[in-house]
Amino acid sequence: MSGENIFAEERKRMIVELVNAEEKVTVPQLCDRFSVSPATVRNDLRELEAFGLITRTHGGAIRNSRANFEPNAYDKEVAYIREKRDIAAAALQYVKRGDTIALDTGTTLYEFAKRLTDIDDLTIITNDLQIAIYLERYSSASIIFVGGSIRRDFHCTVGAKALSDLNGLNVDKAFMASNSISLTKGLTTPNIEMARIKEKIIEIADQVYLLADSSKIGKTSFVRFADIEDVDILVTDAGISPSTLAKFESSNVTVTTVNRNGAEEE
Repeated sequence: MSGENIFAEERKRMIVELVNAEEKVTVPQLCDRFSVSPATVRNDLRELEAFGLITRTHGGAIRNSRANFEPNAYDKEVAYIREKRDIAAAALQYVKRGDTIALDTGTTLYEFAKRLTDIDDLTIITNDLQIAIYLERYSSASIIFVGGSIRRDFHCTVGAKALSDLNGLNVDKAFMASNSISLTKGLTTPNIEMARIKEKIIEIADQVYLLADSSKIGKTSFVRFADIEDVDILVTDAGISPSTLAKFESSNVTVTTVNRNGAEEE
């Protein structure tokens, strides 16, 4: 497999997987594996270390963290569930009758989708199987399901067909999730294919709403799909620090926080 035939991001993803599997790799091993120069490998390792994905050593790299690890949908269902439900309830104020909206995949978005059933005349675009099935059964919304390859254990679609289905569409509002949110690195996710879908959803939206519990803030995953400035409104819980809140607002992001009792603050 020639290194010239592998996109740089894909090569770096494979390097992280190799380091995690082997615990330690050397520059010569990576050069042989990907048919690239030592300088290219060292540049890759520097970038991956900056994202906290590996730790560079003299002559190679060792496993650092699992920042490229993504819990599947079933793991996510039980994590921070109270915060997710409160965030979903707070975000409902931003949906109006007649809106055309896009819903990203994820457990917070699923909790949000369950609250859309009483709003009339909605058109909802999503690549999340669970969200589409729920809305088809319990809502009167017009549902456009984005086709593509099913990402097993994450009940969503990805790939060229999914991107093609989104081309040419325009929505009033996109409600997004993110594995990790960094003021410097932006919104990131461990999976390249998911990043491309998220990018496209944001591209077709007039307004972008990010629904994320505070455990995601200050972390970085493998692939960036948006900058902080691409977000219009962040809905999160009260675990966000005052200093971080101020930094979001200085980037012209409106932040709505939800207290433990479910009350909202802006």
